[in-house]
Amino acid sequence: MLLENKQVAIIGGGMGGLMLARLLQLQNSIVKVYERDLNSDVRVQGSPLDLHEDSGLIAMKQADLLNEFYKNVRPKASKARIVNQNFELKFDEHSIIKESSQTNSENNLDSLQDISKPRPEIDRSVLRNILLNSLSPDSIVWDSQFISMEKENDGWRVHFKNGTTVYADLVIAAYGANSKVRSYISSEKPIYSGITMIEGTIYNAKENAPTLFEFSKGGKVLAFGKEQTIMYGTKGDGSLMFLLSSKIPESWIAENNLDFRNNEQIFKWFKEVYQDWCSEWDEFFKSTELYFILRPQYYFPFNQSWETLENLTMIGDAAHRMPPFAGKGANLALLDAVELADCLTNNQFSDIKTAISYFEKRMLQRAAIALENTLKNGEQLHSENALEKLLTIFGQTS
Repeated sequence: MLLENKQVAIIGGGMGGLMLARLLQLQNSIVKVYERDLNSDVRVQGSPLDLHEDSGLIAMKQADLLNEFYKNVRPKASKARIVNQNFELKFDEHSIIKESSQTNSENNLDSLQDISKPRPEIDRSVLRNILLNSLSPDSIVWDSQFISMEKENDGWRVHFKNGTTVYADLVIAAYGANSKVRSYISSEKPIYSGITMIEGTIYNAKENAPTLFEFSKGGKVLAFGKEQTIMYGTKGDGSLMFLLSSKIPESWIAENNLDFRNNEQIFKWFKEVYQDWCSEWDEFFKSTELYFILRPQYYFPFNQSWETLENLTMIGDAAHRMPPFAGKGANLALLDAVELADCLTNNQFSDIKTAISYFEKRMLQRAAIALENTLKNGEQLHSENALEKLLTIFGQTS
């Protein structure tokens, strides 16, 4: 076995890193996951995830976690209601019985039709806990923020902010879009997509945003108007997460001077930028239990490549960062974990470098296709006629 008596260090405890650890442990590999968070509950865990048949669900099956996954799926969470900027309902997936996907495929509307496909949805925090609980005790080393590393013998000496160091024969970057390990592999810089999101989370949404909470019916709401979108949905813990997404110059990201801890400032910005949107949306900003994150959307180039290293690689957003407009990010990270684990443990390759090279080539080809679909979706979802396009996919007219 390529990994026999080898120490594997996975830098980052997101979905891809945890899945990779699980799959390698099933093959009796020696694995540690180094995560910067102090514990599993310290950080807000983003929007729910819908797992795809050709990626995320394959990973759950390979990890022998499919039954546990389905026990925690939220059936209503994947259903959408579509409205315009005046909060007028145009389509309600809760009230229809879905026909076969053939109707959608005949619309020939590029990758945007992907959005209408039924996919089981789960809260991100729940999926992360499923993966965490599947690992051997002491597999996760918390409070381990990566600082640097240097070559040592045939492996790497890795340094963390807390002052500790570890030796690893193989290092895998899985921290995500902001991975510092990536720079040891590739010098390619991310490209701005032209779209920026502001993410908000409202806790106890039934009390703090009752109208929006009730309207969602436990699913998601998609709103479109004048090259801007609002997307929101509820989570199993009673919170509501929303995304304000619009075309914004990259210079604004550094120059906006907004305090994202100041509810009033963000509300003022919203009324200026979303000035044609009706007052029903103002309820997002009335809660005192509100948390904002600025999320400019970047991606790595289509044609990125690097020279394969013999003991270092990367998966997920660290390797192929992209916007979320096709729901590919977490799914690709999970599939990366499946394919890398297989390459490292299937005994088909003579050495680790050859296994990594085969994996990276396939990963980059797959990511380029996903990125093309994602950018098409992003452009269409922020176009003047985004609402009409999406309604056509669902077999409706505006």
